[in-house]
Amino acid sequence: MTVLNTKDLGITLGAPLFRKLNFSMNKGDHIGLIAANGRGKSTLLNCLAGTVEPTEGDVTRARGLQVGYVEQNVPEELLSLSLYDAVLSALPTEQAEYESWRVDVVLNDLAVPIELYEKRLNELSGGWQRVTLLARVWVVEPDLLLMDEPTNHLDLTRIVFLQNWLKTVARDVPVLVASHDRAFLDAVTNRTLFLREDHSQDFALPYSQARAALDESDAAKERQFENDSRKAQQLRRQAAKLKNIGINSGSDLLITKTKQLKERADKIEQQSQSAYKDKSAGAIRLVNSDTHAKALITLNDVQVTTPDGKLLFKTGKLWIKKGDRVVLLGPNGTGKTRLIRMVLQALTEGHPEIKAAPTVVLGYSDQNLSQLDEKSTPSEIITDKFDVGDQRAIGLLASAGIGIDLQSKPISALSGGQKSRLAMLDLRLSNPNFYLLDEPTNHLDIEGQEDLEAELQAHNASCLLVSHDRTFVRNTGTRFWMIEGKRLIEVEDSETFFAASVSE
Repeated sequence: MTVLNTKDLGITLGAPLFRKLNFSMNKGDHIGLIAANGRGKSTLLNCLAGTVEPTEGDVTRARGLQVGYVEQNVPEELLSLSLYDAVLSALPTEQAEYESWRVDVVLNDLAVPIELYEKRLNELSGGWQRVTLLARVWVVEPDLLLMDEPTNHLDLTRIVFLQNWLKTVARDVPVLVASHDRAFLDAVTNRTLFLREDHSQDFALPYSQARAALDESDAAKERQFENDSRKAQQLRRQAAKLKNIGINSGSDLLITKTKQLKERADKIEQQSQSAYKDKSAGAIRLVNSDTHAKALITLNDVQVTTPDGKLLFKTGKLWIKKGDRVVLLGPNGTGKTRLIRMVLQALTEGHPEIKAAPTVVLGYSDQNLSQLDEKSTPSEIITDKFDVGDQRAIGLLASAGIGIDLQSKPISALSGGQKSRLAMLDLRLSNPNFYLLDEPTNHLDIEGQEDLEAELQAHNASCLLVSHDRTFVRNTGTRFWMIEGKRLIEVEDSETFFAASVSE
């Protein structure tokens, strides 16, 4: 049964985001929506939800269709409400008054701890805020679920919980989910829509299989285009020869034949289509300056505690050597970010139990990109901090996906993906030999994640990092430290931790 259909759908915001989009959603479809940062995913979701009007084409919804849209950000008016009241306020007034039990059922289904019910949203973590947004949508019993980056700010346990929830509780509800988490997409989708400016592609496959099919489709189109181009060139060369012969001999037949060959070449070129070349959202490039030190960071049985002094874990004696890419593994709240910040403190102010080699040059980025002053402009960030002229700064920012029109605007005006790419440019220009990265893939599209993985590997970069993105961890890490009880232990790989998270 078809619940939603688009016909020749297009949206232009300054420039075209997408055109001639034709696809349908049926009961049981769980569709992954894939595109680079800034290419229209959120705009399409808003259009399907009915909050944005298309520039062209139509959206047809089944009669009485209840669309639930889980947005990325919490509306300002909800932040002062308790978690419970924020979900309750999604119900119509009369229903909220007599059927508040629906909220309890949904929060129980989503495994929200009862002690969080009365916490205000602005006091909760980003992960629990996202769970609240999902609960607000689910409590009204939608017939169609739209989700925009639902795994952002979730730890792995909650990501796996969301996977299982989509495959059980929400299994019969059509879902369209925009996400950059490749492992999550593979787990929850049975179709994949690659959103493009022209000729968007839809495959009845989960993400990784669909990506392979897309690459093969693009390669086949490129081969066909090259063959057609060669054929058209051959026809034009034949036409040129016949034209000369026809002119010299005065043969009208050869002149007519020449015209026919040219027309055939024109027709082939008009029908031929080059493979789609997606515009990059901005390059990510890193460096790894040299150091002769073997042990860059030494942890001498560091005690990692909460701000009020409660022990979270002890590190024992551990080293980070040149070329190590160490991944910290553990659920939210166990102290991963606390350790990252302690290492940062050791590198900037000193720490009695954490020693750094004198030649260590730090490159740091946290999950909130706090190294970027929201009131500054991208141009100011680059020119004030680094010895580059205005013209080079323009080129550097443009290559990172920050257009000239945005370079003089406050950083707060940038999208999450643009901020992440600016942060990566800031890291590169710092010329580090040790990276300290807390959730570096937040807001990065799949292209950006793959670029970051490739750069860390290509430069044999040394780093200590935290990430809940399983694909990124698998592709990047060379050593793995896992928080187990009150200890930090080294494990052979990340799979033990991933398997434990899945079984919880």
